[in-house]
Amino acid sequence: MDREQLLKRKEELTESLADPAVLSNPQRIRDLSIEFSRIEKQLREGPDTSSTDGTILEIRAGVGGGEAALFAKDLYEMYTRFATKKGWQVAVLDEAESDLGGYKEVVARIRGKGAYNMLKMESGVHRVQRIPRTEKAGRIHTSTASVAVLPEAHEADVEVRPQDIKIEFFRSSGPGGQNVNKVETAVRIHHLPTGLIVTSQESRSQQKNREQAMTHLRSKLLVAQQEADDKKNADARREQIGSADRSEKIRTYNYSQDRITDHRVKESWHNIPSVMGGDMDDIVETLASRQ
Repeated sequence: MDREQLLKRKEELTESLADPAVLSNPQRIRDLSIEFSRIEKQLREGPDTSSTDGTILEIRAGVGGGEAALFAKDLYEMYTRFATKKGWQVAVLDEAESDLGGYKEVVARIRGKGAYNMLKMESGVHRVQRIPRTEKAGRIHTSTASVAVLPEAHEADVEVRPQDIKIEFFRSSGPGGQNVNKVETAVRIHHLPTGLIVTSQESRSQQKNREQAMTHLRSKLLVAQQEADDKKNADARREQIGSADRSEKIRTYNYSQDRITDHRVKESWHNIPSVMGGDMDDIVETLASRQ
């Protein structure tokens, strides 16, 4: 079934689950709930996600100042090393470095077979507990960074009307405000109906940056639409289906105990240096098996 058919069937199932005749039949409720969960998963994953060759990765520093930015960069390097081991391609679309060399924010595109399916469970708030490089008293600090993994959307997936966007061009700049380019090749796109803003400045080509920014915008709009679809009639089916909050802390990296804990599956792994070096297979496979 295509997306329109899935949405139609989803509405039919929602109505059925509210039917008094169905509510009196436990087996029927179970059967319909299983089908509902399967359709929700298909809608959430989007088209062809079993072999999706493109995903947008967004990482932003959270609570913790400079240490949070350093942790954000550590997470970015963990994902890029994992991607390299998988033979995937990584391209930075936008980045904002901190004074200490971390990332206030970084957006990258990762392309490779199954990239989105393998990384989608990384979305959420990641927490680190460690002694910062700048901490002279040896005290452990807690910092956070948020991760968002979006399926790369194309023009056929999401329509963006020209009248709904405002495009700005500016000079690309590197760390410390250095001009990377003397001409206005960087692109910032405002989506007026939603207030979303995306930026691309890594290419020396204005056209290339514009294309990359539009891809990023479509990906964000696609996910927003999917989340809106998932939320529809949520109250009526909460007991059967349930939901997860992306804003919750999903994982803690405790350096003093050399332990990574994923709070969603209540599992822990040791050897943080190995995981941060890109050896994420055990974590990815465990999360995939618990979906």
